[in-house]
Amino acid sequence: MNISDSERIASVIEKMGYRWTAEEANADLLGIVACSVRQKAIDKVYTRIHKWNTWKSGKNLITFITGCILPVDREKFLKLFDLLFQISEFYLIPEMIRTYGVVTPFSSKGFKDYSDEQSTSRLEFPGFETLVFDNKKRTIAGRPIPMKAPELRIADFWHVEPSYQSNFEAFIPIQNGCDKFCTFCAVPYTRGREISRPSEEVMCELKNLVDKGYKSITLLGQNVNSYGLDKQGNEISFASLLEKIGSFGKESGKDFWVYFTSPHPRDMSDEILSIISQYDCLAKQIHLPLQSGDDNVLIRMNRNHTLNDFRNIINSIKAYLPSATIFTDIIVGFTSESDKQFNNTCKAMEEFRFNMAYIARYSPRPGAVSSRWNDDVPHAIKRERLHSLSTLLQQHSLEHNQAMRGKTFKVLVTGQDRKNGFLTGHTEGRIIVRFTSKNYKLIGNFVDVEITSAADFATEGSLVRIYNEELIEA
Repeated sequence: MNISDSERIASVIEKMGYRWTAEEANADLLGIVACSVRQKAIDKVYTRIHKWNTWKSGKNLITFITGCILPVDREKFLKLFDLLFQISEFYLIPEMIRTYGVVTPFSSKGFKDYSDEQSTSRLEFPGFETLVFDNKKRTIAGRPIPMKAPELRIADFWHVEPSYQSNFEAFIPIQNGCDKFCTFCAVPYTRGREISRPSEEVMCELKNLVDKGYKSITLLGQNVNSYGLDKQGNEISFASLLEKIGSFGKESGKDFWVYFTSPHPRDMSDEILSIISQYDCLAKQIHLPLQSGDDNVLIRMNRNHTLNDFRNIINSIKAYLPSATIFTDIIVGFTSESDKQFNNTCKAMEEFRFNMAYIARYSPRPGAVSSRWNDDVPHAIKRERLHSLSTLLQQHSLEHNQAMRGKTFKVLVTGQDRKNGFLTGHTEGRIIVRFTSKNYKLIGNFVDVEITSAADFATEGSLVRIYNEELIEA
């Protein structure tokens, strides 16, 4: 989601006349798209902004921060960054930069400013529709701020054409916000309630990407499988959206994979899994967050599903999608998690044997319900539990990968491997594969690779087939 947001913000900034630089020290404008889900990410923000602020004594520099920011962090960041805005307030960026007072490439051009003596002013800048400001609202740098409703502001953001970071992998936001209110989670307090993007826009963006040759497309949302529930009667369901995508993929004859993240177990249905099984372009990979293998912990987390509910979904995945890989999220050391409760999570890991699990130590997020409870599991215990689950994951992942040896898999080549003379990519199930080749023209294309060896979280193989014959080297 941060990458997707960044691509749209970058598009706005580029339209202002800025050019990207890969070197931070050369930049006139530096920004962060933050994530408040874990404290570790916020700690990195403080480290970065302190470094940037030391540079200001020697150059004109503007810094900004946006993304998922909790109120307690927002107050601190206001003192450290020059500019702070919500993702849905992206349209303020040009005016905020122009009026900030620091000489920049855009400080003296880009706007036509029209003001009258009444209650409104209008700002026009290339590539964007005219914005009408209400002077009775709060202002910044002497200029009024437009106060649109959240659903209108995020809709405007979705309308921005992204500056994609890749020419073969892309993200499409289909939803913003969350209505689940898990007690450990800050998302409802940073992104607000669920708002579904119109399916016509989603399909338009997807078709455009496929026409341009994109091979991997991921649908994004905090709870993608609750898509449309906020607009019942006026929007299709997530299952119907997947079916529309699948039908388009079948009719187009194009070769691509569509993923989605993250679904919630509460809204995962057999209908969704059945539709995925019917279409080749709908990738056979499911990311389903478990969070804990203990029912009492799940209740305290307000997950609204039991371990048995999760088990039934896993059984359905295996029935409808026998070749699918299954990924998950798990939190260790949640408030008052006992040894017995953690052992139940270990048993769940043994039972479900995930291909991949993203395991995090619990950290209280100010504003979330659990932040009012004692964080009473010692850090040392959290580290031990994380290590224990990681060890199990390594074992299970290795077993899955070893079972791939001798078989041939379709692989999307994503780049050069760290090992000299190798390219790397991933299977439809997002298992990492590297193979011997210096044909860099294969990057962004499909190949077949026979797996010859396996490690914990990756495999290695030999190139068998190149789908695009024009890329075969003489």
